[in-house]
Amino acid sequence: MSFQRIVIGLAGALALTVCGAVMAQSSPSAKKAPKAGPASAAPMQLAAATPEQLEAATRVYVGRSDCEFGQHVTVTPHPDHPGYFNVTLAGKTWVVRPTVSSTGALRMEDVRGQALYLQIADKSMLMNTALGYRVADNCVHPKHREAMATHKRESIGIAAN
Repeated sequence: MSFQRIVIGLAGALALTVCGAVMAQSSPSAKKAPKAGPASAAPMQLAAATPEQLEAATRVYVGRSDCEFGQHVTVTPHPDHPGYFNVTLAGKTWVVRPTVSSTGALRMEDVRGQALYLQIADKSMLMNTALGYRVADNCVHPKHREAMATHKRESIGIAAN
């Protein structure tokens, strides 16, 4: 092959590439419909909190909890619905309702049935109930740290010899 044929072949390939890119940008299928933003979402309809739910809400550790693997979960009161909370992890937020379990653990159940934030004496964990796995574990709030420090100081009444 001569040098001239190689140059002509490369120029043709380049022209086809440019034409293809221009056509892809101008075709109707390449234009995507704008996504509906959070402002266009309908407001969430939640039932009024029960007295039990409001009592459980007083036990929720509000604020940031540091978890394993550098993750953190933030719990904030829902701005429009007393007795409900927003649980946020890595930009994903779930609206939860707190309930006290028979064991004393505080269960914060997602109103859409996708997640459960479980708060016990020494840690919390976020579960994906739809898929059945832990999303974040060993989440420790400053109040957990206070409780653990108190438990370390307290004795169960057995003296060391």
